[in-house]
Amino acid sequence: MTQDSFVHKGKRKNLVEYLRHKIGISDENVLSAMNEVPRHLFIESIFEDFAYEDRAFPILAHQTISHPSTVAEQSELLQVKQGEKVLEIGTGCGYQTAVLLAMKALVYTVERQKDLFDFSKKKLREMHLYPKFQSFGDGFAGLPTFAPFDKIIVTCGASVLPTELLKQLKVGGKMVIPLGPTDEQVLYRFTKVSPTEFEKEEFGAYKFVPMLGNTNQ
Repeated sequence: MTQDSFVHKGKRKNLVEYLRHKIGISDENVLSAMNEVPRHLFIESIFEDFAYEDRAFPILAHQTISHPSTVAEQSELLQVKQGEKVLEIGTGCGYQTAVLLAMKALVYTVERQKDLFDFSKKKLREMHLYPKFQSFGDGFAGLPTFAPFDKIIVTCGASVLPTELLKQLKVGGKMVIPLGPTDEQVLYRFTKVSPTEFEKEEFGAYKFVPMLGNTNQ
């Protein structure tokens, strides 16, 4: 496995300064996590030299690893506190999962692409990072067995709001999700203010891979 060298750490420090000053990330918990997690270990080695640029890269199953700025922005919008239960829909290669773990969250994560589920599980173990629960399954269904959650993060675009996920949120909890058609989604944050009421905030246009139902064997 490629090591985390001084060069990588230096590039990561530069990325954090970029996120702070150019993107406007101010949550020190997010910035510290982004500085800690070696993004280059989650992508193919041919992209390693560019791992700390604000770029997305292809990963398995025709998916992508999100831009660092997107990971940082979604993580900041979640307002994660240490020890909170966070449900992540779309484990992907495991990079966002690792950032949430570095933020001291208790992470429950679901991935519906078998190749990515296997890759992320192996990768996180290699790095001695352990979600509370890692599952291969349908993200639309969430993880009702472990509900309610303090926070829910959806890392793939959904054409319609998955109401089942809102049911699994604690009152006072927040869900960050991109919603809209495939070519362009809008990032939203829903705050559950009562068992049946939600506040909705909008945070601009993004492009995510689509959220898929069912699982592939």
